[in-house]
Amino acid sequence: MALYRDHGIVLRTHKLGESDRIVTFVTERHGKVRAVAKGIRKTKSKFGARLEPTSHVAVQLYEGRELDIVTQAEAVDHFRVIREDLDRLGAAVTMLETVDQMSLDREPNPELYRMLLGALRTLAADHSPLVVAGFHWKLLALEGFRPMVEGCVVCDSVDGLVAFDPIEGGLLCNEHRRGTRLSAEAVELLQQILGGRLGQALAAPASSATHEVDHLATRVMEHHLERRLRSVGLFD
Repeated sequence: MALYRDHGIVLRTHKLGESDRIVTFVTERHGKVRAVAKGIRKTKSKFGARLEPTSHVAVQLYEGRELDIVTQAEAVDHFRVIREDLDRLGAAVTMLETVDQMSLDREPNPELYRMLLGALRTLAADHSPLVVAGFHWKLLALEGFRPMVEGCVVCDSVDGLVAFDPIEGGLLCNEHRRGTRLSAEAVELLQQILGGRLGQALAAPASSATHEVDHLATRVMEHHLERRLRSVGLFD
């Protein structure tokens, strides 16, 4: 077996046997990795609480045929402020689930890893109502499914944009409207997120427009994944 080191974020865990857990990481250089943390459920486990979802760790693993084995794990950031706040934790778990569904086993995607890490750091610093939505929209763009928001996807008109349709792939004007109706404020937030002004969108206070954009982001992500995100609203 080959020994390797990497940085990773814990996406989820589940029990294995009497004292072990299977830990799923998204790593910087090795993509999604599933590994056994032996003895982690014992009181005197050498891993302690370092391998819980949201944890950012420097990890050493032995490569196995199906499951790797965690031999060392050092905390880089526990994101304790996220774990101690149910609203933040709910947002984080949704992003972790999305990345788990998007990423492929052992397929390196360093940009995805960096995006998730950046989103968790942003969430820890300031719980903007658009952290999850911003992450989802930017992740869709990273995966090659960036919606058209600069103008109507049918006629290119930049005026009177009033709706969004995931099948058409973007915003629609009043003449061609179908899908989900959007307010002018929500359209502006979408254009900020996907037009290089994410920081401006994240600074927006909670409003009906931020709710529109957040709800739409979830629906479009679920449309892309072809499945429901089970964690949405989990802590509501």
